[in-house]
Amino acid sequence: MTVHREMTSTTLAKKSLRDIVHHFTPAWFTVTMGTGAISMLFHNYPYGNESQPMKAFTFLFFFLNLALFVLFTAVSAARFILFPKIWSRMLRHPVQSLYLSTFPMGATTLINVAIGDIFLTYGFGGKAFVYTIWSLWWLDVALSFISCFWLMHIMKTRQEHSLKTMTTAWILPVVPLVVGSSTGGVIAPALQIYSPSHALLTIVFAVFMVTIGLSLSLMMLTIYILRLVVYGYPAGIGILSSFYPLGPSGQAAYSILLIGQSLQSLLPLNYGDSDFLRWKFVGDTFNVFCIGISVVLWSFATMWIVYAVLGIQQVVRHDHVPFKLSFWSMIFPNGVYANLTIQLSRTFDSPFFRVYGAIYAAGTLLLWICVAVPTVCLIPGGVIFDAPCLEEVSVLEPPKTEVVGEV
Repeated sequence: MTVHREMTSTTLAKKSLRDIVHHFTPAWFTVTMGTGAISMLFHNYPYGNESQPMKAFTFLFFFLNLALFVLFTAVSAARFILFPKIWSRMLRHPVQSLYLSTFPMGATTLINVAIGDIFLTYGFGGKAFVYTIWSLWWLDVALSFISCFWLMHIMKTRQEHSLKTMTTAWILPVVPLVVGSSTGGVIAPALQIYSPSHALLTIVFAVFMVTIGLSLSLMMLTIYILRLVVYGYPAGIGILSSFYPLGPSGQAAYSILLIGQSLQSLLPLNYGDSDFLRWKFVGDTFNVFCIGISVVLWSFATMWIVYAVLGIQQVVRHDHVPFKLSFWSMIFPNGVYANLTIQLSRTFDSPFFRVYGAIYAAGTLLLWICVAVPTVCLIPGGVIFDAPCLEEVSVLEPPKTEVVGEV
């Protein structure tokens, strides 16, 4: 095992622009994820979402998110161009490398609003706009699979992990598949207007993605329960990751709910030789099945909220948790859960889900404000720009190979 250390004075003094770029980590894309989630909540809010103020706030957060995403992408590109050696060091860091997965997830929040509001509500761009967004979704899908398989491979071969140091950040590489699948469910109704076969292809691939992403997430969360029982809650800032399970469980439920609605609309087929797909009740059957799974996953997410609240109050009572960029990681999972609850209120026409979802969405907006304000205050001094991979990295040396000659 090799340990690299590098302490710079910039961690204590005000950072220059070059230092800010040097310390600009992929975790900043959690800001775009959280901002995008707020935009979706304004779009789907169960009360007054057709009013002009709600539409204005939807677009306000959408364009803010778009500007941040473009800015963060440009700064990240500049970082790796100006400091090319950072790339290998970051990949070897057992935490920072996992946040590379936030890039495709941040992009999906933009795609969701672009299709769900800009096109389906206002009809902007027509067929060309829909197919442009669809092609961007396929690019995001490719990045999501790279995140899932390549980053997981890096975790297993180039990093050092243990049960005692585990947090739910382990699920970050696989969550983009779940988030991307839900975006496929958002795009499908728009594609169906022009090509039902393309919409069906999108839905089938979304099923493939959510199956892999949710399965891996549930495996890791099972291990995390063992970690909690054996070693207790993570100390300090690590406890904030307790909300991460809301991401895969809540977004998977939302994705499966949209998949069921799309299959109900697309099926049965009026062509082909498949008796199953031509059966007149196949679409309704799929939809009922998907609704049932979504309710189960909503219950699962609700359980994790209770554990997260209990864990955070336990750690805060005994340990100081300084404000860092990690606070942004709480917003997207809570926004996803609120959005799912609102969607279930429409599915069941349920006052309980409607009121609860509205309250939770308002609380998520308040959380966004409480995190955004101190972040903006800390940006001028550069204190919030901190790259732990520049200070300490533990690396597993690759195994040496023996060459055995023939006797």
